[in-house]
Amino acid sequence: MIFARMRAFRLLAAAMLFAAALPVAWIPAKAFAASAGDGEAGPAMRGLDPLFDALKAAPDEASARVIEDRIWRLWMHAPDRRTEDLVRRAMEKRRVYDFAGAKALLDEAAAGAPAYAEVYNQRGFVLFLQDDYDAALEDVDRAIALEPRHFAAMAGRALILMRQGRHRLAQKQLREAVAINPFLKERGLIAEDPKRDAPRPGIDL
Repeated sequence: MIFARMRAFRLLAAAMLFAAALPVAWIPAKAFAASAGDGEAGPAMRGLDPLFDALKAAPDEASARVIEDRIWRLWMHAPDRRTEDLVRRAMEKRRVYDFAGAKALLDEAAAGAPAYAEVYNQRGFVLFLQDDYDAALEDVDRAIALEPRHFAAMAGRALILMRQGRHRLAQKQLREAVAINPFLKERGLIAEDPKRDAPRPGIDL
């Protein structure tokens, strides 16, 4: 019991430290520069399958990062320029800690492009930074429903669950994300022995 509590504390502390870096690490800014931003996102998304295959088979971290960047560029391919502009402006506001302003822009983007997964991923992150964990979880769940291989949204979901004290579910989510992206940056948060660190039945809901 003592060891389980110590492990939970270390995981939560690690998550908090990681979260402190998230405002600049959640998404590569250069992904916007390379996104097409015009026309439908659907055709661009068809190029994801070979990239995910390559990511899973990447021989090293450097190779994986190159592939990740290409995936991000497709994820950031908005269905129209207005949506892209709203998301870009929201990210700029987030970088200067104007979370309310960022959320307002993402609300507008979500209303105009409800099938665009990245809107919910980005809004979920802003809600996470506002400590609104229930709403953040709802948004990243939407992002994952629209893009089931969104390893970044999965990692974000794991961090939210950690903040909620739901460590067993967080560990499960991290493992699912690593199965998609073996070089996931958050893989260091995975517990060495999930059985030892799992909370008692009925607590981690």
